[in-house]
Amino acid sequence: MKENKGKIVEIFTDGACSGNPGPGGYGSLLRYGDVTKEISGCARDTTNNRMEMMAVIEALRLLKRPSRVRLYTDSRYVMQGMTEWISGWTRRNWTNSQKKPVVNRDLWEKILELSRSHQIEWKWVRGHKGHPENERCDWLARNALKKCKKSSDRRSAGS
Repeated sequence: MKENKGKIVEIFTDGACSGNPGPGGYGSLLRYGDVTKEISGCARDTTNNRMEMMAVIEALRLLKRPSRVRLYTDSRYVMQGMTEWISGWTRRNWTNSQKKPVVNRDLWEKILELSRSHQIEWKWVRGHKGHPENERCDWLARNALKKCKKSSDRRSAGS
């Protein structure tokens, strides 16, 4: 993506999981002006929250220059984690308000690292309510999950 002078990069993200934990997938859609890019991926043994976070991580990895970003997620966990909870977690050395280790710390640290060079406006959208980009990301995530399950099923059958 070219240098962002005044334009906003829009990022839409979603994750999906079959069982929790179980095989999961993520999907992201990035839009900068007239350019749109879609990405997706999967993991054989994961959780829905981790896939929601991976959608954000992999989208932010694509940004090569500091950018103004409007990031949409249907995950309250991701939204609240980045806008409300993370400052307390880092202040308390990655422990939550119950003094227990923060779950998914590795991914929170990665999101924090990747977001530092950008101005990110976090937006929550209600999932499965007809939001076109959220529906597309949901499709990308579920399609990635299916591919991961098929590949895992083939390996199991061959064992």
